[in-house]
Amino acid sequence: MLMTDFLRSAGFSTRWVRNGLDVEKAVAERMPNMIVLDLMLPGRDGRDICRDLRAYSDVPIIMVTAQVEEVDRLLGLELGADDYICKPFSLLELVARVKTILRRVRADARAESSPLQLNEAALSVTYHGVAVEFTPIEFRLLATLASRPAQIFSRNALMDRLYTDGRIVDDRTIDSHVRKIRRKLEAIAPNEELVQSVYGAGFRLNV
Repeated sequence: MLMTDFLRSAGFSTRWVRNGLDVEKAVAERMPNMIVLDLMLPGRDGRDICRDLRAYSDVPIIMVTAQVEEVDRLLGLELGADDYICKPFSLLELVARVKTILRRVRADARAESSPLQLNEAALSVTYHGVAVEFTPIEFRLLATLASRPAQIFSRNALMDRLYTDGRIVDDRTIDSHVRKIRRKLEAIAPNEELVQSVYGAGFRLNV
């Protein structure tokens, strides 16, 4: 099948299941990282398959269909599909969508496994399951570091992120905020150094 061949050429391992009645059996035998599900499979409708899969699995699903009506698209997403692509479509577009969803899933998995959880809407932080109170400026600094774990942020880069109103701030102000953040985090996990100093360069989040 052209689609599976194209995905293989993009570096993905694929398995093609021709009959809708065989999909759940194939999933049970080997849970895939993603399912590209045609709605018009012989044997069983893709909507029913998607609904049943969602009863026990969060595996990402891209629905493929020739039905372009808005109600069909919304129905597919309400059944639990992660994305929806209409025939005819570019195989390059399909590969791009697969990669995008897999990147998001991996990022979500990393976030869930991290001891540090940030909720930007509520400006709330939990560390190893313990709620920690931060000032808005401390939260923004921590969120900036957490946005790119392991990347080093210079003091100037952090000041540009934290003080967008053009005020003049000494670069050692960042050090003061970092010390306060560390004290709060070390009170929960004293043997861990989440916010690391990199001599002559700046700070990074150690995750």
